[in-house]
Amino acid sequence: MSSKSLSGDSYALILKPVHSVSPNGSPSIKSWQKGDFLGSGSFGTVYEGFTDDGFFFAVKEVSLIDPGNQQSLFQLEQEISLLSRFRHRNIVRYHGTNKDESKLYIFLELVTKGSLASVYRKYRLRDSHVSDYTRQILSGLHYLHSREVMHRDIKCANILVDANGSVKLADFGLAKATQLNNIKSCKGTAFWMAPEVVNRKSNGYGTPADIWSLGCTVLEMLTRQIPYSHLEGMQALFRIGRGEPPPIPDTLSTEAQDFIKSCLRVNPNDRPTAAELLEHPFVMKPPSNFSGPLAP
Repeated sequence: MSSKSLSGDSYALILKPVHSVSPNGSPSIKSWQKGDFLGSGSFGTVYEGFTDDGFFFAVKEVSLIDPGNQQSLFQLEQEISLLSRFRHRNIVRYHGTNKDESKLYIFLELVTKGSLASVYRKYRLRDSHVSDYTRQILSGLHYLHSREVMHRDIKCANILVDANGSVKLADFGLAKATQLNNIKSCKGTAFWMAPEVVNRKSNGYGTPADIWSLGCTVLEMLTRQIPYSHLEGMQALFRIGRGEPPPIPDTLSTEAQDFIKSCLRVNPNDRPTAAELLEHPFVMKPPSNFSGPLAP
């Protein structure tokens, strides 16, 4: 998601003095200016914001009068409820909410370099980059899973990168608290879905579905392509439902291949947990020293 400049009209001061809710430890955002368009997330459009105190943040803007959004409001409330409880360096920080007669505003931490998808489109990622990013994603997932929360839509487009290399899980519109394996709805993005999600097994699914999606996400970073990129959506769903993981190029490092294969075990009970994967050799690589630019 690269930032795009908007017309001068987009910088008009917006005063929102009522209905402001800010969690403990976050700045209170009341009067602010809307800046650059950053992208579209689940159920809303995201812009940069700037307060009277000089604080930058991201704001997700959702129409309250669009009939198409009415069904989404419950899930937005769920996203807000979940984010307000989270305090972790690898999960995007929630700063509060606000609304007027026609729109709901969700104030979030501004993560400056956009999504991992936008990063790998611009730059070829080394194993060491992907190892570091994966370790941070796993840290965030371990935090969520230990609180019985699934993300349910792990992919590069939903993971943000800061200028210092920190990555943060974002877009919690599909996240849901879970008791063991009791989630039965089919949520997520097709190419990253686990087999048990596609098949909607009668006994539901649990946190191992996020681990499958993580394996697809690591593959995505290393190949710069979405999983099952050679297939249409329905074809991919059919393959996933039959328990066929996406192709893993043998050009990837042995450790990377082993990590991805561990995540993509068809039986969810055979997949390692986020805590176990934090001990995998692939994510324990030391950061590489700068040695000049990579060849394109």
